[in-house]
Amino acid sequence: MSNVTMEATTILPVLKKKLAFLSGGKDRRSGLILTIPLCSDQTSMEELSATLDYLLSIPSEKCKARGFTVIVDGRKSQWNIVKTVVLMLQNVIPAEVSLVCVVKPDEFWDKKVTHFCFWKEKDRLGFEVILVSANKLTRYIEPCQLTDDFGGSLDYDHNDWLNKRLVFEKFTKESTSLLDELSIINDSDKSSSVDKDKSADCALLPSFDPETVLQTGHELLSELQQRRFNGSEGGGAGQGGPAWCPMEEELLAQPQVMKLLDSLREQYTRYQELCRQRNKRTQLDEIHTKVMQVVTWLQGPGSELLKTHQAIGDSIRAAQALQQKHEEIESQHSEWFAVYVELNQQIAALLSGGEEEEVTELKALQQQLSDVCYRQAAHLESRQNVLQAAQAFHSTTQELSQQLDGLLGMLCADVAPADGASIQQNLKLLEEKLQTVEAGLSSLRQKGGLVLEQMCSQPSWSLEPETESPTGEQQDNVQHIQAVMEEMQLRKQRCEDMVDVRRLKMLQMVQLFKCEEDALQAVEWLSELLDALLKTHIRLGDDSQETRTMLDKHRKFVDVAQSTYDYGRQLLQATVVLCQSLRCTTRSSGETLPRLNRVWKQFSVSAEERQQRLELALNFHTAAERVFQQECVEAESLDEVDSSGKTLLDRLTMPIIFPDGSEQYFGSPSDTAAAVEGVRERLLLVEERRLQLQEARLHNDDEEEVLKGQEARLDVIGEELSEKEEQDEEEEEEVGQQDEESERATQDC
Repeated sequence: MSNVTMEATTILPVLKKKLAFLSGGKDRRSGLILTIPLCSDQTSMEELSATLDYLLSIPSEKCKARGFTVIVDGRKSQWNIVKTVVLMLQNVIPAEVSLVCVVKPDEFWDKKVTHFCFWKEKDRLGFEVILVSANKLTRYIEPCQLTDDFGGSLDYDHNDWLNKRLVFEKFTKESTSLLDELSIINDSDKSSSVDKDKSADCALLPSFDPETVLQTGHELLSELQQRRFNGSEGGGAGQGGPAWCPMEEELLAQPQVMKLLDSLREQYTRYQELCRQRNKRTQLDEIHTKVMQVVTWLQGPGSELLKTHQAIGDSIRAAQALQQKHEEIESQHSEWFAVYVELNQQIAALLSGGEEEEVTELKALQQQLSDVCYRQAAHLESRQNVLQAAQAFHSTTQELSQQLDGLLGMLCADVAPADGASIQQNLKLLEEKLQTVEAGLSSLRQKGGLVLEQMCSQPSWSLEPETESPTGEQQDNVQHIQAVMEEMQLRKQRCEDMVDVRRLKMLQMVQLFKCEEDALQAVEWLSELLDALLKTHIRLGDDSQETRTMLDKHRKFVDVAQSTYDYGRQLLQATVVLCQSLRCTTRSSGETLPRLNRVWKQFSVSAEERQQRLELALNFHTAAERVFQQECVEAESLDEVDSSGKTLLDRLTMPIIFPDGSEQYFGSPSDTAAAVEGVRERLLLVEERRLQLQEARLHNDDEEEVLKGQEARLDVIGEELSEKEEQDEEEEEEVGQQDEESERATQDC
């Protein structure tokens, strides 16, 4: 391995200029190719010399013995600079240079070459110099060994090469220094005696982090093994030439890195073992001291804290205060338990690599520490469970007491709802409150049993649990829990008895309101039937068959109204009975009965009038149809039809007089006029029938007298009809005025 006398960091700015470089290519003699790319700018000979010195310090002596082929790229430079560089090679690397290839520009130096012939100076220079064009350089060097600047296929990245070179040198420097430091530390341990108090030697730390240096070395070695160091990835093998890795064979970087890594791993392993042994010796004493501290506190002050706090409180506030105190005790224990966890981890770590004597001592300490800590943790957990159960019990007790107070307040309040729906709502609320109380009492029993179970299952403080009897404080706690549950049971039973009485009363009130609502509904139905009777039951039929059908429907309509009235009467009788049972006299149902009777009387009068009109119409249509069907009709029959028709017309124009003296007409005036018109049309038909009969009887009499008699008769009938129409118009006007007055009165009300 060659000694590197110069570091890249010292001339890093110069190396970045790429004044010269080793591309990794080889000539036909397996000598390395050194490339000097001259540029148009003035090249510093000092910087070029420093670059060459650094590059020539990298290859081994064996590699140097094969000689270098130097490519001086003068295509962008002047002839005097090229000549100066070639002459400088004589002073820098005369023995290592076997061939210098000066790449010239096309037909530019031909005249100037005659002034200086390099081949004549071969003996004085010590190497051969040839002038060659770039496209003819492959005569001396294989294309696969030339970079793309000269038409070759060899890849070279100067920045990548420089970065990896810096990494290599940095790793070499740090690893060498670290090896020396670790060797001193490890050797010092051999000469020193084993002293338990001499753990401070381990504070002698190396200057570099071994892990970081090792990681850097492994990454560098991986790069070298992948043949990417020095900008090459085995391009020669890809062109049919021999497989080639410059850092492994020529530059010897990979073996050097591997050797440094092996030595560093060996020394670092020894260093780690040294530190581990020293730390283990120190830890043994520290662990023993800490274990005894934990055991002493847990068995002394810690146990006394738990023994003196056994109460469960008599309310939620007292239980919360006890819980807070217990949390403080747990906080004190947590600090010692944290020490226990840390000690247990340390003991486990030492057990894995300790000697037999140390293992026995550590196991004994570990067992003692675990027994004490687990026993104390069991007491803490048991106390925590008791307090949580007691807190839940007191909370449930408080909630149940509030629920019972609310239920009792609801039962003691007077029931004065406005309607049946509110009573139903109150009854539902009462049932829900009772169910809530039952659920709360069941939950209280469950949580009370849990508290008693937790107190009975607490671990014993003595080694013989059979001989340990419950303390006086525990007995008081049990008696308190049982007394609270018995008291809540008695309060719940009293409320249940009161709920039964209140439920019966509220159900009766619901029934009372229902009867009142149904009675009012019956009044509304009866009013609607009356309104329908007066406004829509107007027609009398066009013949006897239709009138008879309407008369049958009217009787059924009256039957429906009668059933509605009877239903309302029964409901009002039921409200009277319920009011007597509930001792409530001021009810709105007292106004419903007069309304029901008043509407029924109005309906009865209207229905009777409607039936009489239908019966008159039936008699009229029957007599008229009989007159029309007979060929010989007596005058008495015609007079009968005429009389019944006039009676019907008179009846149609009359109003209905209610028991309170008010009057009401069937339908509107136009409806009445339509009914009257139908009767009049039939009367005209009857009169025409009368005239036909008279003509038949008097066909032998004087025609003039007959005509005069007929004209006189028709005039009389016309006058009568005119008077009747005038009378009907006056009646319609009166009815219209009455309707307007009724509407104004209704609006005023």
